[in-house]
Amino acid sequence: MTTERVLRQDAARNRERLVRAAREVFGRDGLDAPLERIAREAGVAIGTLYNRFPTRGALVDAALGPLAERAAEITERAAHADDPWDGFASFMEQTCELLAEDRGYTDVHRSRTAGTPVIDAAQQRIAAHKSAIVTRAKAAGVLRADIEPSDLVLLVWGIAAVVDATRVAAPNAWRRHLALLLDGLRPEAAHPLRVPPLTAEQLRDAEPR
Repeated sequence: MTTERVLRQDAARNRERLVRAAREVFGRDGLDAPLERIAREAGVAIGTLYNRFPTRGALVDAALGPLAERAAEITERAAHADDPWDGFASFMEQTCELLAEDRGYTDVHRSRTAGTPVIDAAQQRIAAHKSAIVTRAKAAGVLRADIEPSDLVLLVWGIAAVVDATRVAAPNAWRRHLALLLDGLRPEAAHPLRVPPLTAEQLRDAEPR
């Protein structure tokens, strides 16, 4: 075995360790976790981390890109569900399950990180399918007519806050909150809303930092 091949194998192993450690650390502590902590848990030097992932975004993309793609697949399935309400409800529930499972993905969902092409592509897919989910449910008369996709973003952010607040004391409390929200989104429960939905620009400016 040549020295070059050994070096390539070592580099691949280090990358795998770093991605695995980043997924665990980000999932536990969020995207602001120190990169030194990730390097330490991976058993490599911080210089090795920067050699493999020169930016935080590159590491976030490698570690959490698969979760973002999983979220996109959830949204796509929901958009093609036979029953429009079941599609809408399953989208909400499974999205919130991802947030409850992984604090890093919660941060991905609530904010932007530069240099994450895999996550960005997944979020574009999510946005397109989410719009279809809402349109189908409203057309079927099972979702209140004044709901827009931007409203769902804020509702999910609210559930994410419940997840953060109750993660230790009552990790399933968000499910009760979601059930209340879903009941309130039925047409028969609707009352006129005095404030319009957020525009895309307002939603971008409203993202938690």
